[in-house]
Amino acid sequence: MPLNLIATSQSTPMMIAIVRRSLFGAWLAKQSERQLAWIATNGFTADSSSAFSLPGNDGDPDHFIYLVGNDAPLWEWANLPCHLVSGVYTLDDKGLNGADLYNATLAWALATYQYDRYRSSGFVPPQLIWPDKCDRAAVEAAASNTHLVRDLINTPANDLGPEELASASETLAREHGADYSVIVGDDLIEQNYPAIHVVGRANDRAPRLIDIHWGEKQSRKLTLVGKGVCFDTGGLDLKPASGMELMKKDMGGAAHVLGLAGMIMAAKLPVCLRVLIPAVENSVSANAMRPGDVLNSRKGLTIEIGNTDAEGRVILADALFEAASENPEVIIDFATLTGAARVALGTDLPALFVNDDRLATELLKASQLTNDPLWRMPLWADYNNQITGKIADITNAPMGRFGGAITAALFLERFVEPHIAWAHIDLIAWNISTRPGRPEGGEAMGMRAVFKALEKRFG
Repeated sequence: MPLNLIATSQSTPMMIAIVRRSLFGAWLAKQSERQLAWIATNGFTADSSSAFSLPGNDGDPDHFIYLVGNDAPLWEWANLPCHLVSGVYTLDDKGLNGADLYNATLAWALATYQYDRYRSSGFVPPQLIWPDKCDRAAVEAAASNTHLVRDLINTPANDLGPEELASASETLAREHGADYSVIVGDDLIEQNYPAIHVVGRANDRAPRLIDIHWGEKQSRKLTLVGKGVCFDTGGLDLKPASGMELMKKDMGGAAHVLGLAGMIMAAKLPVCLRVLIPAVENSVSANAMRPGDVLNSRKGLTIEIGNTDAEGRVILADALFEAASENPEVIIDFATLTGAARVALGTDLPALFVNDDRLATELLKASQLTNDPLWRMPLWADYNNQITGKIADITNAPMGRFGGAITAALFLERFVEPHIAWAHIDLIAWNISTRPGRPEGGEAMGMRAVFKALEKRFG
């Protein structure tokens, strides 16, 4: 996964001068009449958001100028490479601090990302030489793991089913010297993961539970859980065609915990890390679960299936209960769980449900620092009666159209011990349109924020 950030170049790089918008007037006053005429002719002003080419004495491009605010956030830097031709560039980093250089280089890597597994655009993205004072390791970890999340989500289900998701997990584990194991097919029944098995058994690509362990056993425990529905037809409560168009992304939660685990392991945070991913396809066949069925769970709670299209919380139930069994300090799960969260908060803002105010404060503060938004939603206890089953302990699909993201979170909360700090992130994992640094397609959302919070807590 090329980041388009390089250490050296055989060709002479083109310089990009960075100028604060507040100092644009002072910069303008230092330019020659010839340069001023060029700037005026091309309409370059203090509000311009693209890199602007300035010619030398011979009329050929000599260097670029790019304007940023005094405390430019990540996405303000993302416009920089978007309109540049192929070639090698370097930043004139005088006056830039560490945060500027981190944002500039990370934005460059994210803005020049291309998903080219099935076709090539023929365009070679511009490359940036690493600035001397940049925290290269931190940028590489954030960028490469964001690329990993995007690549996994963008891959269609015919090439990324439960087995391929498990293979990608194993590759990541081996890269960092982590232990990897997987429980497949009917072995899920034997080892008491009945809910995962029932959801995934209708597809000939066997369901499985992916399990990664990393770090010293005596370290503080952190467990990540990710929803790995590699394709979701809705089951017997079949989705319409329009509802299935993006269902390759329903394993976005799994992609996020793999990316987050990659960042944690690269940073060598002093934690005992565990990653659990229930990986299934929700399909239609003679042995598919039916509306009205009652399933067992690893915890022993019975689950009444009100709708087969609410399968994500069912597989997460077994994984979360297993996560809680080791009594970690923190459990965090990511899941493309509900349309209700998108109705409430739109597509850019993941819904955050937390049972612990300290953890919530840490995550929200980190989201502001990293320009990686999260928005806290309530675990409203009065809605617990809505997830009570008619003939079973709980139902996966309460009646009615209201508060769906909340009732889904309350369902998951039943499988986490109350003394464990737990966060549930309900997200879309997809950019519905292209913006600088955020191309249409699979996207890591909240991952950098969560890493920042965990780095603060455990590091």
